[in-house]
Amino acid sequence: MIIRFLVGLMVFLWSCTSDMQEVDSTGIAEENASAFAADTLHVATRYGSSSYFTFRGEVIGYDVELSQHFAAYLGKPVRYHLARTNDQLYDWLEEGKVDLVAYDVYQSRELKKRFRFVAMQPESHLVLVQMIGVNTVTTIPELKGKTIHVTENSPQLKRLKSLNRELGGSINIVIVPDTVSSDDLIDQVLKKDIEFTVAYHNKAIQYKEHNRRMDCRLQIGFSQRNGWLIANHRTELEQALKAWEALPQTELFRSQLYSKYIVRNPYFTSSRLSIPRGAISPFDHLFKKYAAEIGWDWRLLAAIAFHESGFDSSQISRRGASGLMQLMPRTAANFGLSRANITNPEKNIEAGVQYIKSLNLLYRKVEDPDERKKFILASYNSGPAHILDAMELARKHGKNPYVWHEHVEVYLEKKSDPEYYKDEVVKYGRFRAAETIRYVRNTLSTYQKFKGE
Repeated sequence: MIIRFLVGLMVFLWSCTSDMQEVDSTGIAEENASAFAADTLHVATRYGSSSYFTFRGEVIGYDVELSQHFAAYLGKPVRYHLARTNDQLYDWLEEGKVDLVAYDVYQSRELKKRFRFVAMQPESHLVLVQMIGVNTVTTIPELKGKTIHVTENSPQLKRLKSLNRELGGSINIVIVPDTVSSDDLIDQVLKKDIEFTVAYHNKAIQYKEHNRRMDCRLQIGFSQRNGWLIANHRTELEQALKAWEALPQTELFRSQLYSKYIVRNPYFTSSRLSIPRGAISPFDHLFKKYAAEIGWDWRLLAAIAFHESGFDSSQISRRGASGLMQLMPRTAANFGLSRANITNPEKNIEAGVQYIKSLNLLYRKVEDPDERKKFILASYNSGPAHILDAMELARKHGKNPYVWHEHVEVYLEKKSDPEYYKDEVVKYGRFRAAETIRYVRNTLSTYQKFKGE
């Protein structure tokens, strides 16, 4: 079971389009996918800030990553189906089209009769979402005369109707289709397209962390439990879920996801970007300008920035790397940047290109320009020291020290093995290469996508 669990953790997602939109695990070759169909975990969810979204070319989200973790425990690939409405989620589950609904579903009498709630999440309560100002509503009686937008067939609508009766029918409730999500309505409040909506506090507080003028203090409902759904007859799936939840590694993983999606959710980085139509990023003109200095296709420079910062010029990593090109303070200082201007988009790109220029000089003996780019990308991610070690190991073991794939890449990976990192030709010790190897492959793959190939 442990081996199957670890193997399953390597499963990733990729998307395709259909009426029932699906995301297949990239760990399965397309021609072999049908062989796994009968042994695939089918998961339904909806697009949203805590469930499913795309960031840096990958599909992620709290519910996506947690359900991937469960699929890994089962030793199954996972396929995601994107629903347009909550009712569609429920229909798919009842019709047996999916095994599991991984989405914030709050308990109600009706739903508890229809399905089994599993993988329970922390309780939450409904709050009024509005912008802070002179007319901010601070008490429930002040809802009289206000226009509040909520989705049809939702707990928000049910609670608002109840409050409306208590207040004598004076709230103007605007009911929008269930295809409009809670995230959509909060976004409309933030854009001042609507004045009020109702959301669960656990979702609203995520937006509050990134929009200080948003207010979600007024509680208008009691705490409710929420979780995922499975069909009533799927007792074997319920037992598997309980066993998975009891694992220490599941508890640890959940706490890590909480930090990732509640404390610093990447959804809000991606949603802040305003990318012109037909462009790769808001900074295409700068990538074009500075890529010319090193003779690169500007789209490769854009691919580096995409994987480094997601085109977020204000990004600062836990290690202190800053800006679009994620330059460490010392590297930035070497190329003329200070703490005051390190996140300036143009100066950050310019300094990043100067660093690439220095790496290009370092690897001048790699004559093939495409090969040299791979060495530069690897060094951009990890620094050149370990790459130089791997080149010497490749040379010693009869491989070509100037070819990346199946040559230097292999020996970079071997630098986690004492037999290799203690070799006399190695000057910089042990290194775990998985991230760097993925970085080179993913950046080149993104570059191909940016070129439309």
